[in-house]
Amino acid sequence: MSDGRRPLVAVLDYGIGNLRSAQKALERVGADARLTADATVIAAADGVVLPGVGAFGRCMQALRDAELDRAALEAIEAGRPFLGICVGMQMLYESSDEDPYVPGLGVLHGAVRRLPDEVKVPQMQWNTLDRTAAESRMLAEVEDPVWVYFVHSYAAEPGGEGVVATCDYGGPVAAAVERGALWATQFHPEKSGAAGLRILGTFVTSLAVGRAGRAG
Repeated sequence: MSDGRRPLVAVLDYGIGNLRSAQKALERVGADARLTADATVIAAADGVVLPGVGAFGRCMQALRDAELDRAALEAIEAGRPFLGICVGMQMLYESSDEDPYVPGLGVLHGAVRRLPDEVKVPQMQWNTLDRTAAESRMLAEVEDPVWVYFVHSYAAEPGGEGVVATCDYGGPVAAAVERGALWATQFHPEKSGAAGLRILGTFVTSLAVGRAGRAG
């Protein structure tokens, strides 16, 4: 349960990568963020976050082994605010070139492709966001130029469903997706300084507003 003052955010703990960095950043912007695999905690959360670092196939297998794929899908299907980060964004798609025989969650249509051959892979650097949507709740509180930090070798197709921002890396690369309460970033907001914290803060604020509305 939430402490009554801060929105409860369940950070899905499937045992891969530094998931705690996302938890700490969410706490910094006002969330009661808990790194958890407990279905009860996840079901009670105001919002759910799926971070990810490493290989698509390994992350998907670990998520399924922990039975957290079900928790993620249930939260999304229920319309609860959900944020995927880096490989956590990629896992929302149907498949990835990195592990083509491993299905993703299939929440977003399309596939994740390897970055162009003419650029250094992985993209491990700061880069700026190019907005591709007239309005985005996710990016509403950040002003251009928005510098954010990327570490990835694969990305969703830039013209795909819900893409609200790209970055230029050998051509446009999908950097952020927004479809209703479902948000996802290819970059790491928890490593992106003030801009990243503002984006996470916008997510947390939306949870507090939504909970207040439900309580009313």
